[in-house]
Amino acid sequence: MKSTAPFAKFEWMIAWRYIRAKRADGGVSVMTWISLIGVTLAVFALIATLAVRSGFRAEFIDTIVGANAHVSVVQPGSVITDYAAMADRIMTVEGVQSVSPLIRGQSMAEGTGQIALADIYGIRLDDLKQSDAIVQSERTIGDIEELPNGIALGSALAQSLGLSIGDKLIITTRSGTASPLGRSVRRNAYDVVFIFSTGRYQIDQVRAYLPFAEAQSIFNRDGVVDELEVRLDDINRSEELKQPIANAAGNGVWAYSWQDRVGRFLRALTIEDNVMFIILSILVLVASMNIISGLIMLVKNKGRDVGILRTMGLTEGSILRIFFICGAGIGTIGTFFGVVLGCLFAIYIDQIFSLVNYVAGGGVWDPSIRGIYNVPAQLHLSDVIKAMSLSLGLSWIITIFPARRAARMNPVEALRYE
Repeated sequence: MKSTAPFAKFEWMIAWRYIRAKRADGGVSVMTWISLIGVTLAVFALIATLAVRSGFRAEFIDTIVGANAHVSVVQPGSVITDYAAMADRIMTVEGVQSVSPLIRGQSMAEGTGQIALADIYGIRLDDLKQSDAIVQSERTIGDIEELPNGIALGSALAQSLGLSIGDKLIITTRSGTASPLGRSVRRNAYDVVFIFSTGRYQIDQVRAYLPFAEAQSIFNRDGVVDELEVRLDDINRSEELKQPIANAAGNGVWAYSWQDRVGRFLRALTIEDNVMFIILSILVLVASMNIISGLIMLVKNKGRDVGILRTMGLTEGSILRIFFICGAGIGTIGTFFGVVLGCLFAIYIDQIFSLVNYVAGGGVWDPSIRGIYNVPAQLHLSDVIKAMSLSLGLSWIITIFPARRAARMNPVEALRYE
């Protein structure tokens, strides 16, 4: 007898009839829909979670690196005196984009009857303009060019103090005249000329920028700086370049990268990413198991049909492929719809959460708790491929077992009681 090619047209036709058959006709329509919806939701959840996970990591790195140095150079226990010459030496290191002298100090900030703790950064205007997170944010107010005439505040700090552009901010520091009782308090008033938002609430809540010379004056740093901020052409080379930068800076100088500063958070994110992927993979597996349940019921209900098909000359391979198409088809269709929904969720996440926030009456996302202002999402092709491969692999593999059982069914036994 002439054998047919694998996955012949009649095999697809029979499989399709079995999938769409109602229960009254020996099909398992309800279980088919349950399996399909289960796989769809599981793949959707996996892709949405992977996209949000990638978005959180990228947002975390962008806001941290965008508002801070890629590599910081300090002299432990002391200030840096020859900072100009040191900056010139660091600039000779290949991969260094710029070097900025920086004054750092803490103070009490007083606005319209409100008081808050502020981290004051003294920086030159041209150096501040290289910080993309400061000057290129969509939430900035005012003119950064006016920094020499006032002070720049983080948006959350300005809000907590009740300040806007043109208002007066009073800075109180313990850097006045030394006495037996300690240093006296110094109070200075500045016009708010620029309000920025880095995208990270913890930074915007405390950060303020003063002109470099003014910060040197109020913190008694005449002719010296607290550290040098180094920016690189490629932030991913910070670990590689920090030691050459330290060597170029001179003896007794330390250099640490942005990864040293937030390394523990990145490691925690990596662990969380792996755990979430495993948990959601189990969810996909559970959803795929519904396919087995439906397929076993289908095999049982179609026992008579299998016997007739076998007596008509169909081989075990044809029967196996028919039921494999049934199960794998459900998994494939469910995966397709799950991928579509997951991608749409990642692309339109801002609109979705705006709608949720509107329906809930606001307050769904609190940046003071979450640390960022919205839910980020980045859709990567690699994440989509991982989710698709996992779902298709599980749904196809588990389908083989009930399909194999149907193929090995004895046609005489199947027809005996019919």
